[in-house]
Amino acid sequence: MKVLTLSNRQLLAIVLLGPILIARLSAQSTNELEPVAAPIPSGLETVEFYSPAVDRRMKFDIVLPEGYYQSDARYPVLYLLHGYMQNYTVWGRNLAAAFYARNLNDLIVVLPDGGNSWFINYASSDDGQSNNWEDHIVVDVLAHVDKNYRTEARREGRAIAGLSMGGFGAYYMGLRNSELFVSIGSTSGALGHARTAAAAIRAGADRGPGTTDPQRQARIDEADAFISKIIDIPGFSTQGERTPKGVDFITAEQAEAYDPFTIIYEVPRSQMPHIYMDSGTEDGLVQEAREMAQLLILNNVPFDYMQNHGRHNSEYWRRSIGHMMTIQNEVMQRALGKRP
Repeated sequence: MKVLTLSNRQLLAIVLLGPILIARLSAQSTNELEPVAAPIPSGLETVEFYSPAVDRRMKFDIVLPEGYYQSDARYPVLYLLHGYMQNYTVWGRNLAAAFYARNLNDLIVVLPDGGNSWFINYASSDDGQSNNWEDHIVVDVLAHVDKNYRTEARREGRAIAGLSMGGFGAYYMGLRNSELFVSIGSTSGALGHARTAAAAIRAGADRGPGTTDPQRQARIDEADAFISKIIDIPGFSTQGERTPKGVDFITAEQAEAYDPFTIIYEVPRSQMPHIYMDSGTEDGLVQEAREMAQLLILNNVPFDYMQNHGRHNSEYWRRSIGHMMTIQNEVMQRALGKRP
């Protein structure tokens, strides 16, 4: 049996940015692993549009049901938010969301891009940027999708979910805008991000960007050169461009306004969305999911929770996404009266 050994560069493509890249063996050498862009799944299209909230042209991927262009049916929409240092292509092209969407075949899946913004409206922005990333999703993306596609453009026909940073974004966004979404979901969600920020601000801690050792930065830059060509958004393709310039939260109160553990108490019971969450048992963020589950139990709020073997990586997300999408789709279909 021949053992394949990988160089540091090859490991970078698989380990550091596995959700973004796929690998294939070069025909010339069994020891060379070549990073290539993931193929475009059936039903997936890329949309470019202008977003006033962030004052730039942006992109999102969208997965349409088979036969969409041959029918006049309207469909519910699931919005899936990506993780930190990921982008709009990850869910559909690398984490099987497009496969599950076409398998369900009775919903539209939209995969927006939020850069490394944590999907929040920044307290202040520098260098002339406009960093209203919550508004980018709940105002600009939703409006563009509802205007240009046959959606069920009402609360019962919308759900939002995400992984890691996107799980945080989906939870706070769905709770702050509960009139827009009937279901919220998180897989490996960093649900405590805003709460941690609020505590750091109160403690007077330095929340500025840390330093990265030169070797790791070189590896990131090398991968960045490849991935930025896939993202292909002018001025918003490299990790440096995709990291907002400015301050996310100036005060602890601003951070708490985005904290799911706080916001949930402000949502009327009649407006509480369906809640789904899961996490791998070896994921460092599993405790945040367990804490949220305890809070919901104590307050008698129904929810769906799944815990399974796995880490904070693409292997786990490719398994979890099928459960999350199926459950949230069922919630929308029932809310729309399309299921008994």
